[in-house]
Amino acid sequence: MIDIPSPAIAIVGRHNSGKTTLIERLIAELVGRGYDVGSVKHHSHRGFDIDYPGKDSYRHRAAGASETVIAAPGQVARMKTIEGELECSEIVRSMPGHDIIVVEGYRKSGLPTIEIMRSGNAADAHTAEVFLEAARAGEPLGADHVQRGRGGASGEGAPAAPAAAPAAIAPGSTTSADPFAADEREKMPTAATVAVVTDIPAAREAAALYGIPAIGLEDIAALADFLAEHYVRPRISVVIQAGGESRRMGRSKATVPFAGRPLICRLVERLAPVADELIITTNEAENLAFLHDMYPDLGIRLVPDAYQERGALPGMYTALAAAQNPYVAVVACDMVFASARLVVAESLAMHESGADVVAPHNKHGFEPLHAMYRKETCMPAVHCRADAGEKRVQSFFSDPALAVLPFTQDKVLEVEPRGGCFINANTPDELARIEESYLGE
Repeated sequence: MIDIPSPAIAIVGRHNSGKTTLIERLIAELVGRGYDVGSVKHHSHRGFDIDYPGKDSYRHRAAGASETVIAAPGQVARMKTIEGELECSEIVRSMPGHDIIVVEGYRKSGLPTIEIMRSGNAADAHTAEVFLEAARAGEPLGADHVQRGRGGASGEGAPAAPAAAPAAIAPGSTTSADPFAADEREKMPTAATVAVVTDIPAAREAAALYGIPAIGLEDIAALADFLAEHYVRPRISVVIQAGGESRRMGRSKATVPFAGRPLICRLVERLAPVADELIITTNEAENLAFLHDMYPDLGIRLVPDAYQERGALPGMYTALAAAQNPYVAVVACDMVFASARLVVAESLAMHESGADVVAPHNKHGFEPLHAMYRKETCMPAVHCRADAGEKRVQSFFSDPALAVLPFTQDKVLEVEPRGGCFINANTPDELARIEESYLGE
């Protein structure tokens, strides 16, 4: 089982900001677009429960069980007694496989945060004014807005205001009373704030000064667009390059027996768990049609070469042109130990870095046939060089318009400590030695 880490975003705000309503509508919008959405709710009070006295599961826990699982058709719930409170990062790690996790609260989680400010909430209106004052003063987004909110100066050298000091009075206010609880004064935008959802002009102006988006409170579609562009897990097309008959192997590598089955079956089963789309490029589709019967739920597509002339680079163009997703993992069909975990790690590196290519790299150079490619930027470069007669995949890595991120050997070994991801077989003898080693494990 391969766990694909889920990206997460936190939506934060003050009490009565409307976080839960916003998140409810946002989840419905994202699910309606076909995304798998997880959610986390931070409950700040000790002792909440989802079970009640009299229920059988409650009786199990009351009797001393430290963990109880409640299972029913279509649903499962787990109740576990723990010491202290789990970090948000631990909770997110325990929820793999989602396109995105929407977290309510957990302002200090380290996650990117979206700040909600609603004009009908007095604490939000006050925060917006403090936020704008800091922005106009040229303070960085991560500055100590708390001190400004309390009426003190900001910056490292500023003296801390007493805990009971009143908050700054919003412009136009006629009262000197502090209507904001101390914990509300702590809930200011931080360096982790990546967008603001608001109907308050001051908050929109501050966001513009800080260079972050300000999205309308009712514009759920725009908020979903923002998440889809920047935070939702990009979909991956996995392309297994099977080509056709191999002169050195003496027959098709895809159908050559390995451990009693066609080699292509091994590649399909190793890589399918991380593929949103699975493509096999081949010029012998009739010989691989059996895959549709063996794996009816995978929707495998068999795609012929786009170029009449064979070669690694023309084959790469076929892979990129056939893919329907933005990230394309390309793997050779003779890589017996191809790694789904490496595909995931490369996709995460691409998402975090913004690179166009993430390719394993060692003392021998790049491994372009177990690498990740961004379709939008790589396909034109590959097409240009393939049209010019180039056959080597790495020929387009030098394109100045592309960012190529080497995935170093130490990073590969972090993902696959036993290594061997790039071992391939070109002859029957090589395949026999690999099979002997594999069966002897």
